[in-house]
Amino acid sequence: MSGSLFQFGEQLPGYPVPVLNERAVRAAAGIVFFFAIVSFMNAWLIGNFQPTRVFVVAFLIDFTLRIFVNPKFAPSLILGQWMVRKQQPEWVGAPQKRFAWAIGFVLAAVMLYLVVIRHVIGPINLIVCAACLVLLFFETAFGICLGCKVYNWFHTDQAQFCPGGVCEFVPARGAGGTWSQGAVVLAPLDASDVPRMRELMRKYRDRPMDLADAALVRVAEREKIRTIFTVDRSDFETYRPSRTWRFSILPR
Repeated sequence: MSGSLFQFGEQLPGYPVPVLNERAVRAAAGIVFFFAIVSFMNAWLIGNFQPTRVFVVAFLIDFTLRIFVNPKFAPSLILGQWMVRKQQPEWVGAPQKRFAWAIGFVLAAVMLYLVVIRHVIGPINLIVCAACLVLLFFETAFGICLGCKVYNWFHTDQAQFCPGGVCEFVPARGAGGTWSQGAVVLAPLDASDVPRMRELMRKYRDRPMDLADAALVRVAEREKIRTIFTVDRSDFETYRPSRTWRFSILPR
């Protein structure tokens, strides 16, 4: 980032609004998240709030520099920019980032008052810390700026140049699947499974074993699945997909 001392974002050709390098922003979020979780766990597990107090002060200084001076002077972004220096920049709109960071600044100011000045220990601290951690985690892990989404609720000029193009991209209906699809995996059968299915059907011809049962036993054998959901308990108590184990059948 270049320009005057007090500047937020870069003015680049082809971008009507100031922009920031999303890769550096995500790297900075990851760095801050690491120190946040370390200080939080110190307080949570061993009751040592001193790392939290140090972190809160550092966090507030970092975000003060980001918002009111210039992001290029914020320590976390300096380190984040250095970490991704060999990566192609991904330019995103600066206005929504400033709004999102303002939320972080307010949370840090609240923590400064509660933890550093008043030495308050209670559920409100936990809620504020958890909010900070969630915002940082979503930013660094998924590239999702929750504060940027809130920005659109309060501004008629909607956010531009969002990470991954989410501001402009409208996914097709059903894109990404559904919750039910995420819970079900279809195991395929191919020509290599046929000889074993035939062998199973010959072995249990006295039952007799039909094609559906042979396919289920073969998939269970191949994928090392031991638990079967079926109402055909008597048959599956007889089938042995391996010489060393038998099926566990549901419902019991």
